[in-house]
Formats: sequence, C-alpha cells, structure tokens
Amino acid sequence: MAADNSGDNRTETGLERVAAWVFDLDNTLYPASCDLFPLIEHRMGVFIALRLGTSYEAADRLRTHFFQKYGTTLRGLMLEHGVDPEEFLDYVHDIELTSVQPNPSLGRVLAALPGRKLVFTNASRGHADRVIDRLGIAGCFESVYDIADAGYQPKPEPASYAGFIARHDIEPARACMIDDMARNLVPAALFGMTTVWIRSDSAWGLPTPEDMPHIHHVADDLPGWLAGLVFR
Repeated sequence: MAADNSGDNRTETGLERVAAWVFDLDNTLYPASCDLFPLIEHRMGVFIALRLGTSYEAADRLRTHFFQKYGTTLRGLMLEHGVDPEEFLDYVHDIELTSVQPNPSLGRVLAALPGRKLVFTNASRGHADRVIDRLGIAGCFESVYDIADAGYQPKPEPASYAGFIARHDIEPARACMIDDMARNLVPAALFGMTTVWIRSDSAWGLPTPEDMPHIHHVADDLPGWLAGLVFR
C-alpha cells in the first residue's frame, strides 16, 4: 500500500491508464468530519426500534450486528424482518445536510480530471443526489449507481461490483475506485481496479491486514489528492 497524499502525478503513480473514476459517496466526496453518517445511523436505530417494538439501545445493537453480518443494516432487515427497502432508505436519509458545505475546489478538480466519473454507493439515489447537489458538483458525474441498482446487494458483495461493471461497461484494468471503507476496495482490486483508500479513523473503515494488499493508494484529502493528479 502506498501513501500518495503528497500529490504525485498520474504517470508516477501508475494512474495514467485510468479511464473511469469510481467514487463512493458518504465520507468520501465529503469529509467524515461533517458527521453526517452518525445522523443516518441514529435514524436507523429509531426505525428499527419503531418497527420491531424494542428499545433504542437494543435497536442500535441490532443495527451494528446487521452491518457486520450483511454489509449493510438494510440487508439484514430485509432478510430477517422483511423490511421494505424504499421505506427504510427514505426514513434514514431524511436528515439535514447543513454540515456539508459546497466544495468548489472539488468541482474544479473533478471537471479537470480526464475520464468518466461515476458514483457507486450503498446509499439511495435520492440521498446521493441531495449530497451531490449540496456539494455543488452535480454536473461532474456521468451516473450514480445506488443500492437499488445493485439489487440491494451492498458493497463489498462481489455481485454488486459485477453489476456495476456490466451496467456501465467498465474495463476494470482502466478504472480506479475511491472509498473510505477499506474492505470495499478488496473486491474492486480483485476485479482488477486500481484502488484509493480515503483514510478513516472509523473502526469500520480501517483496513485489516488482509485488506492491505488490495489498497494501492491512500489519501487524506480527496480534492488535494486529485489536484495532485491534474494540476501539476
């Protein structure tokens, strides 16, 4: 794994062949310091407590259990409790986005980055569109591939990546995937993509020793890292 936050150019980092840039959404296009995802997690706990008639504390434990077991809380609720995914997603993404600030520098660097730009997220399209609009980068992406597009099979399920690749006619050897959760990069690397981990202090985001060989680059600041590729 190479730490590339220093601004190496595309040739030096082996990224000159990349024709498709694949971005995660939450805690990737905006920094984790916005604390947006804790709001979503809280709404998940409330939804579970209301649906299953349990305490919030018990619901929050179940949320974590499902995330660990199935990759997303939603997947566990669908399989074990028959929860309608659209109802769940509409509820948990009904949050304020005031902590996410418009990011013109990200917009400039995405516009200057050669190649296709796509978003691949375990969230809903509605949430993705709201976040992208809030950041001011709505015109930067060719497409959003959301959890419904993936048949509710979340990253890091390989079938989700296979569907994404087929839908968008991606050549993995010429694609780069950027995500804050190290485990989500493993299937991408196994399919042949170059990977970039947005460094995270989250217990869920940190790489295990098994993940490390599948992380090719590391960045602390997405706009800064991308700028090092295109403004040299």
